Amino acid sequence: MQQRKSKKILKYFFLLLLVGSINNINLNELKLHNIHNVNITGIDIEDKRNLLNKIDFNLYNVFSINKDDLIKEMESNVLVENYFILKKYPSSLNINIEKTKFLAKINKNKQIFYLGSNGKFIKNDFSKKKLPFIFGNPDVIEFFNIKEIIDKSKISYKEIKNLYFFPSRRWDLELRDNTIIKLPNDNAHLALNLAIEFLYDRKFKDNKIIDARIENQIILND
Repeated sequence: MQQRKSKKILKYFFLLLLVGSINNINLNELKLHNIHNVNITGIDIEDKRNLLNKIDFNLYNVFSINKDDLIKEMESNVLVENYFILKKYPSSLNINIEKTKFLAKINKNKQIFYLGSNGKFIKNDFSKKKLPFIFGNPDVIEFFNIKEIIDKSKISYKEIKNLYFFPSRRWDLELRDNTIIKLPNDNAHLALNLAIEFLYDRKFKDNKIIDARIENQIILND
């Protein structure tokens, strides 16, 4: 019995040596190359250059690259909406970026900024899109709330020329035909839908101010 146990122990010992040797050979043959190829899609050449300058990818391999650094860099970039990072062995990194959409313009500290769909303010001089201008100083969430109300209504956001935000935390909307819709603090979605009924009624086509601030009432002014 003792002899049989000794043979089993000896067998496991040689098996352990064999497995260990194979693993050592594989590890020796595995070469971790530094990152030589970074493929970035979704942004223009200048933005790619800025990203590559901020992180020296050549100092890392695909296993040692600090993902937290990449995430921090992506989220600090005001033009980035979403991103996807894929490590590709042996020495490539694929980064796909979805740029934010410009939704409106606003004056902050005497400078014109674009407000992106990522909720960030962007100093940008190359956009030629016709975007609504925000007057006043709303919180970002308040802008997104009124935009959601507009998007769910029968009026297109593209028809909005200006948005006026008041200290009482209500909005006026100016359309591209210069019609102004005055909205209340509460139930703005109901007031807007009611105002739109009058907006598209040809009997009131000459009215340029639609006051929907009083619940279930519309006041028209020429």
